[in-house]
Amino acid sequence: MYIPPFTVSSKAINLIAEIASTIERYAIHMEQSDGLRLRKANRIKTIHSSLAIEGNNLTESQVRDIINGKNVVAPLREIQEVKNAIKTYELYPSLNPFKVSDLLKAHGVMMQALTGDAGRFRAGGVGVFSEKGCVHMAPPADRVPMLINDLFEWLAESTDHLLIRSCVFHYEFEFIHPFSDGNGRMGRLWQSLILGKLHPLFEHLPVENMVYANQQAYYDAITESSRIANSGPFIDFMLNEILSALKAHQAEETENGGLNDGINGGLNVGINERNILTLIANSPTVTVREMADMLGFSLRQCERLIAEMKRKNLIKRTGSKKSGIWQVVYDQTKEI
Repeated sequence: MYIPPFTVSSKAINLIAEIASTIERYAIHMEQSDGLRLRKANRIKTIHSSLAIEGNNLTESQVRDIINGKNVVAPLREIQEVKNAIKTYELYPSLNPFKVSDLLKAHGVMMQALTGDAGRFRAGGVGVFSEKGCVHMAPPADRVPMLINDLFEWLAESTDHLLIRSCVFHYEFEFIHPFSDGNGRMGRLWQSLILGKLHPLFEHLPVENMVYANQQAYYDAITESSRIANSGPFIDFMLNEILSALKAHQAEETENGGLNDGINGGLNVGINERNILTLIANSPTVTVREMADMLGFSLRQCERLIAEMKRKNLIKRTGSKKSGIWQVVYDQTKEI
């Protein structure tokens, strides 16, 4: 059996342990009464971030409008990319991350009407280019089926931790570049599918949002792994992003056991306010209108909640109304 070259560092071992201890706390939060709204918000972020990495210029608000069936004025290709991603992520529960046929099925949906060979491996050569030229030339097209089959065999039969396998698969998939287009978004989706076998919460955890926020580091990790022919640096990077995503979506734990617990201990925060705090902690640039849409409030209701939270010193805004950011304040002297 082919075994991809990778090294599990001491940093990776520590990250795995911390991720494992964080997963259950986050899962409990997702099962609370506000979980459905948060899952919807996370899906919007996942689709927006994955496509934005590939150059799609639609905003989160526009992605949300498309999901909600509203008309959006934008380039047709970018709208098609969002619609395809929505349909693909709806397939998530039925896709088997260990089956090549499901990979091809998902690609066929993800790239429908965007490329002539959607759902099929590439027939020609491809490379990854930057302003400085070619940074990676993928293996010849005639080797792709064999390489992908070998990778899936290793994924299914390896006894390594699923967190490690998901990262190795992601890197190797991008190295092979099996499709003429859509490799980035498919690689990130497939890592989420693999992680879903570790815990169902990964269907709703927008790791891609963290990758989007650290896009250059993502590419640097791939480049360094390619340079040393070992996916160890990429493993370290992705595990750190997974842990960051978990922490962000359990609202940044504090010494007292969590942001929600710490605030509720002295400031009487309700579910609606907790939802707003979670959104702001994860997306400081979110607008009040976007908050209202994500959480199912009217604009006026959301404005009243924001005003009251400012009065309680739970949140504050810095910068202009158009380009400023929100900050969550959990006591008089600390903020996240």
